[in-house]
Amino acid sequence: MKMKKFFLGAATLVTSLALAACGSSESTTKSDNWSRYESEKSITIGFDKTFVPMGFEETNGEYVGFDIDLATAVFDTYDISIKWQPIDWDLKETELNNGNIDLIWNGYSVTDERKEKVLFTNEYMDNQQVLVTKKSSNISQVSDMKDKILGAQAGSSGYSVFEAQTSILKDIVQGNDASQYATFNEALIDLKNDRIDGLLIDRVYANYYLQQEGVIADYNIIDAGFANEAFGVGARKADQTLVANINKAFSALYQEGRFQEISQKWFGEDVATDAVKVGAN
Repeated sequence: MKMKKFFLGAATLVTSLALAACGSSESTTKSDNWSRYESEKSITIGFDKTFVPMGFEETNGEYVGFDIDLATAVFDTYDISIKWQPIDWDLKETELNNGNIDLIWNGYSVTDERKEKVLFTNEYMDNQQVLVTKKSSNISQVSDMKDKILGAQAGSSGYSVFEAQTSILKDIVQGNDASQYATFNEALIDLKNDRIDGLLIDRVYANYYLQQEGVIADYNIIDAGFANEAFGVGARKADQTLVANINKAFSALYQEGRFQEISQKWFGEDVATDAVKVGAN
């Protein structure tokens, strides 16, 4: 009898703990958590640790990049430290809405599809999807990709727009689809080794990567025919105070000149959008 009571008690305890954990998770994902971030002085940001030059891991294990510096400056304003959490980019919204991370911040393009899943900050930097090919392939325009193999990163905005058939690419490439990669690095290696003929990629990534490799003269960077994009930071829809405070910090950093300093460091120019500049005036 005592043994039975013990097991019943243990089962009750486990159930209670599980319910408490579920309640805590639900509270995090369905509440405005700004007061918690302030009291804990910590926030977790999910990012793709291979996305140069926005946020990536150096050989010594340090996380660096434009978004790393910008996010650090934003949360220094509020005396909040950042825990950088590498994630599978294809699962970014799932990680956010499950409460595993608090923000998606890493060259995250604002799209109508994503707006249904997350709450975006103001757009802070413009971007464009481009087609990268080797000059030796004689592919110098989109129409040259007929019956050729296209690559793209799984979960990227480029692949989403490609899937929506807003350019002729989907109609002409081999299989009417793209080979999907976990990272752009893997895709660029396959492009270099002729396993794919073209790569749909963010212009900012392509420029930085090819320049760092010293091979930009060997590649074409072609307008893929998609509308221009802009980067924003993605939060859970309940975290309205968090988003408002990031927007305030963007404008304050621009007014102080700190935004421009970070931009010059990584791009050699001011990449701030009008939304950031106007808010600073």
